[in-house]
Amino acid sequence: MQLIPLETLPANAQAMAIPPVWVGDVNIPAEDIAREMQYHQADSVEEAQLQAARALVVRELLRQRCDELGWEVEDSEEAALAALLDTELDVPEPAEADCQRYFEANAERFSEPVRLSVRHILLAAAPDDADARDRQYRLGQELVAELQAVPERFTEFAQRHSACPSKDDGGELGWLTPGQTVAELDRALQRLPEGLHDRPLASRYGWHVVSIDHRDGGRAVSYIEAAERVRHTLREQATRRALRHYLLALEARLGVSGVALDDESAGALMQ
Repeated sequence: MQLIPLETLPANAQAMAIPPVWVGDVNIPAEDIAREMQYHQADSVEEAQLQAARALVVRELLRQRCDELGWEVEDSEEAALAALLDTELDVPEPAEADCQRYFEANAERFSEPVRLSVRHILLAAAPDDADARDRQYRLGQELVAELQAVPERFTEFAQRHSACPSKDDGGELGWLTPGQTVAELDRALQRLPEGLHDRPLASRYGWHVVSIDHRDGGRAVSYIEAAERVRHTLREQATRRALRHYLLALEARLGVSGVALDDESAGALMQ
């Protein structure tokens, strides 16, 4: 998923894939939807357009509710909409028993993540360049074989061969936790033991000669340690549910045409 660059967006209503969008008797202009699209991650222009339209529908629903209450929103719209939700959403505080049950069922979510001290040598090759990937893989095999015999040459090889800026630090990536590198490399790293891996690892950027210098194993935490994070998680889930029901009720009462809200609409508003 990626943000859609502004220069790729449709310039007029004829380029839009959805019909005209209305909230009550207020039209959401196609030009406003096009401008909003650049702020939404999507795999396609059409999906970004749909997300943008829904975001503007949600904002207009809340603005119209403020108007019903006689609230002024022009001077500070963000503050007014936040105050509206604080006033109108009924979000119960999670009960202690519910928190404990949730923790017992999801304890792994709250454990401290595994940390890896990693060095690598990136042998760059585009995903669609089969010749380059084959050539770089064979180079990676040669480097691994040499490093198995003389491990202290890692810094030298990184500075000579790596296409990553980390080459200036001898290939040092520092301490990595899950999610800090590209997904395909991240998954492979989590399974590796300490030491030099015996073959290059693939990623969208090419091949990686990898050494895991230290592995700091994830630590399970007690409920007492995780209690505040558990409460925050359950509070956020309850807020999303309450916001979804609130928006759907406004949608049904005020009337929306052109798009329909979905479960993601509330989540986007909370980001």
